[in-house]
Amino acid sequence: MEQPKVKPKGKVYICGAGPADPDLLTLKASKLLSLCDVILYDRLVNKRILRMASQRSKKVFVGRESGDPTTNQSITNELMLKYAGDGKKILRLKGGDPFIFGRGGEEAEFLTSKNIKYEIVPGVSSLNGAAVYAGIPLTHRDYSSSVVILTGHDSADKKNSSIRWDAVTKAADTIVFFMGLEQLRYITKKLISSGLNNKTKIAIIENATSIKQRVITGNLDNIEKKVKQKKVQTPSIIIVGNVVGIQKKIEWFNSNHQSSKSINLLK
Repeated sequence: MEQPKVKPKGKVYICGAGPADPDLLTLKASKLLSLCDVILYDRLVNKRILRMASQRSKKVFVGRESGDPTTNQSITNELMLKYAGDGKKILRLKGGDPFIFGRGGEEAEFLTSKNIKYEIVPGVSSLNGAAVYAGIPLTHRDYSSSVVILTGHDSADKKNSSIRWDAVTKAADTIVFFMGLEQLRYITKKLISSGLNNKTKIAIIENATSIKQRVITGNLDNIEKKVKQKKVQTPSIIIVGNVVGIQKKIEWFNSNHQSSKSINLLK
């Protein structure tokens, strides 16, 4: 008797799409868009990137808004499992880089536990994408020899902060916060109480690398007022340190993009 054929398991590609500018997409990510059967994409993936995908591919939005329940991740995990069980090639497409506050490590652990094959494809993180497009070098020979990256979700409601604020302010010349806009008052107060001067420079980069990008600069004791006046929205990256002081000298994107724009490689 002929044995029934066993359907081979599919494969998941956990892939960074880079920040908003689609020209920053990697070549490997571009190839995967044309090869994969299913694309599970996040909120911050540029829609122009999705238009590069094969017309036969199934596109499923799995992104979270701020405040959405964390159970959304469980749904994403189950979708990866389902489509892999169907023998599909799945592109798990994330904004920025999957391993920098992108939950890529958690998803890789889940796939390992289910014996699903996967690859991890790095992307341009909004960490350096935002800094470069704002004209703020994260390191500079005269101003910064160290950088630390923190999550802004370390809220005042937590009994035990996972951030060692005193150590951070003493050890790093440049401090970068992801997802920190809603906690801006808490962040600035913690930095000041942990040793930073209230005149320490700070920048908020809204919609980094997109044509909607805005850079609001100030210091720790006035940035909250400026952000409210400008009605700054998420997604935003926060950069703290002396490197913010040279932003006006080497700002290039906001002054040039209206006339020359970036080279559109992905039309």
